[in-house]
Amino acid sequence: MPSSKKILKCVALASLGLNVSNLLGVAAFSSRAISQKSFRIAPHTTSQLPVAGEMQLVNRNTRLFAVDNDDPNPGGLNQWEDENDRKKSFNEIGFFDQVQEWFASDEGKEDVKTYTTSLAVALLLRLLIIEPRYIPSLSMYPTFEVGDQLAVEKVTKRIRPFSRNEVVVFNPPQAFREIVGDSSRKAKEALIKRIVAVEGDTVEVKGGKLYVNGVMQDEPFTAEDAAYEFGPVLVPPGDVLVLGDNRNHSLDGHIWGFLPAENVIGRAVFVYWPPWRVGTNGMY
Repeated sequence: MPSSKKILKCVALASLGLNVSNLLGVAAFSSRAISQKSFRIAPHTTSQLPVAGEMQLVNRNTRLFAVDNDDPNPGGLNQWEDENDRKKSFNEIGFFDQVQEWFASDEGKEDVKTYTTSLAVALLLRLLIIEPRYIPSLSMYPTFEVGDQLAVEKVTKRIRPFSRNEVVVFNPPQAFREIVGDSSRKAKEALIKRIVAVEGDTVEVKGGKLYVNGVMQDEPFTAEDAAYEFGPVLVPPGDVLVLGDNRNHSLDGHIWGFLPAENVIGRAVFVYWPPWRVGTNGMY
């Protein structure tokens, strides 16, 4: 029978061998983990058996172990869901949701600000400074043809009196509306004619020619001589007399009388469309 001393010696040697093997296991684990650059720390119970392909070290209910290259979940992060992964792409959401998302974005807010500013400036320009007009008839031929588009400036009428030969756009006076009928579409449309006489002028049309204060006027912009007689009449204060350049095909002042200057919207300054007619030909 072995003595008690020998038994104690064997137990001590076995314990020493276990400690050495544990140390060797840690060294092997560390070398493997560092070389593979893949490891993790996770809580484990001491009762769990080692998994094949992993080296484990038990230390107060915490186990440090290396992960196989075949581990589909290195680091144990497969339960972490990126918030962007839950978002649908812009094309996958409905139209109204797209609009709402665009308005909420920084880009949408900046675009709305830009569009609003541009619209406000455009409306301000049209209301106070300049506006486009379209020629619908031949009453001003040959200066303007049907389809011409021109710019009408609205500033100088406030600071400079009207002069003869200027082309103006105006709201029709009451006498014109009575002729065409108040319910007619033409009664609400702006007109374009040429000023031939201003307040204080005596004007007359005879022999096909226009006379202002007894002087025959040179009018190279007219289509033909007038086939009617008119006047003589005196232009009253605050009014002008306007005629169409196409004298025999124009519903103008020789029919409905004088135009109040306050009805004038602005002066025609240039044609901008079509391209081959761009310019100020015939406008004074």
